[in-house]
Amino acid sequence: MFGKSVKLFTLFGFEVKVDISWLILAFLIIWSLAKGLFPNYFKGLSIETYWWMGFIGALGLFFSIIFHELWHSLVARKYGLPIKGITLFIFGGVAHMEEEPSSAKVELFMAIAGPASSIVLGLTFYLIMILGKGAGWSLPVTGVIGYLAFINWILAAFNLIPAFPLDGGRVLRSALWRWKNDLRWATRIASRIGSVFGLMLIVMGIIQFFIGSFIAGIWWFMIGMFMQGAARSAYQQVLTRQALEGEKVRHFMKPKPVTVTPFVSIEELVEDYMYKYYFKMFPVVENDKLIGCITTRKIKEIPRSEWKSITIGDVLDRCSSENTIDSETDIIKALAIMNQSNNSRLMVMEKDKLIGILALKDIMKFLSIKLDLDGYEE
Repeated sequence: MFGKSVKLFTLFGFEVKVDISWLILAFLIIWSLAKGLFPNYFKGLSIETYWWMGFIGALGLFFSIIFHELWHSLVARKYGLPIKGITLFIFGGVAHMEEEPSSAKVELFMAIAGPASSIVLGLTFYLIMILGKGAGWSLPVTGVIGYLAFINWILAAFNLIPAFPLDGGRVLRSALWRWKNDLRWATRIASRIGSVFGLMLIVMGIIQFFIGSFIAGIWWFMIGMFMQGAARSAYQQVLTRQALEGEKVRHFMKPKPVTVTPFVSIEELVEDYMYKYYFKMFPVVENDKLIGCITTRKIKEIPRSEWKSITIGDVLDRCSSENTIDSETDIIKALAIMNQSNNSRLMVMEKDKLIGILALKDIMKFLSIKLDLDGYEE
């Protein structure tokens, strides 16, 4: 879903990041407010004033999205659900859950926390606007505050649509989950509704495009595509979790992994190992103990003319927690580590001894067979 993100700050223990795509959204919001909405509703102001209103309005929306996602995260924390952080991206924001809610009740409370907070924040902005008008505040100031009240109510209303993964879709999933006591079935129904809603937005975008509203059409189309992708992804995540539930890393690891010693030259490593096994990372072992790792990224830093004279021991890196894992770790946690670190292979350890390699492709092969034999609907 996301590309490169940058950490902005930490709020109540949650990392708040912004995806690079949000910069595009920020510019479009400022431009649409300064050139469209504010000039239409508040006539007679200077061009500079409209641009300042647009800038402050975009900052207010930025704050509103963080406020919305923060309440999801706070409720999740209250019920013991790990939240990695909050990321703003081109279509809004998301609180990163490391696992599914433990019950329909937790799902419900988490889902309604966001829209409820947006409604309350909208009311707060509205009261400030009323008080400001009474105190004689300038039109640009009350205009921006009024916009923030309205946009928070819009944010709440849109998120309450019963289409997964919107908050309303999560409310629907919690109700279906409570009814049938079947998370997979509830997710499948809610996700299908989300996919249909996404298709409706795509069609709406195409219609807008052909009637001349090019920008609006593009946005509806892109949001619809996102909705469809997110709905399918949510269902696949539930299938994956249920199929792999209770499995340990030891089940999937390949024993006796290919290793290298620190005395091998870089040239030998490339010719005899990398070109033979096609791995981008090799464990470096001495006396049966893991002493480091060597990667293609590290090798690219070394001039080719020095490959014969430099050994792996001269340039190896320490193996981080991002590419090592214990053999008794739950496989779901291993997949989370792979996703976060962007590593497709993890070294399986027992204390300081390397006992195997865990490869993403082996997990996926098992998952494919498991889903096929158990008759899960895609």
